[in-house]
Amino acid sequence: MQFQIGNERRTLAVSRPGHFFKQLSATALKDFETLEHAATYQQSAILFMERQVPHGVHILLEGQVKLSISSSEGKRLILRIAKPGEILGLTSLLSGRAHEVTAEVLHTCRIAYVRREDFMHFLEKYPAAYQSVIQDVSLQYNEACEQLRTVGLAASVPERLARLLLEWAETGQKTENGTRVKVALTHEEIGEFIGTSRETVTRTLSDFKHKQLAALHGSTLMIPNLMALETYARI
Repeated sequence: MQFQIGNERRTLAVSRPGHFFKQLSATALKDFETLEHAATYQQSAILFMERQVPHGVHILLEGQVKLSISSSEGKRLILRIAKPGEILGLTSLLSGRAHEVTAEVLHTCRIAYVRREDFMHFLEKYPAAYQSVIQDVSLQYNEACEQLRTVGLAASVPERLARLLLEWAETGQKTENGTRVKVALTHEEIGEFIGTSRETVTRTLSDFKHKQLAALHGSTLMIPNLMALETYARI
């Protein structure tokens, strides 16, 4: 696909997941792919940890990675789940500061690694890619704010859980029986999303099911009525 900017004709790359890649030209994307070193990572593998100095970025090709922060007492809060196309460790790499989060593989993933020197040289060679970098960083900031709003401002656990389920529902599948969402998380991990215990999550989900707000069967979440859940979440 080609389009014209002034006297410049630019060829867009074949679609690839991720905001960073969508705006790259075919030539830029081809060059970037020569920098990637892809590998398969098993569940629970750690890509990088908090306070670790970054030496490159990880590009999630397939699967999901959870990003979390921990307290000195060992409590963990999951900030979000990264999806294919995301560049992990980007903010730390650009700032030159240690990682603020820990990136852990949720399930078996395909992930590419690009060294810091190669990534920065790529940005120098293709200045237009900086716009995509800014968009990526902005999106990550917005998502962090949403998570803080859910955990810090919601008054109760049911309200926090309802807000989290509604966020997941945005990418869910609409069916005759409601919205279906794949949730590849344990009750403990859901608790780490909203700052509560596994037992509290289990009790709250049971209450949601009784009130026909939401039901989690294995890894499938069904939300019969989004409006009812929104009312419960006090949105």
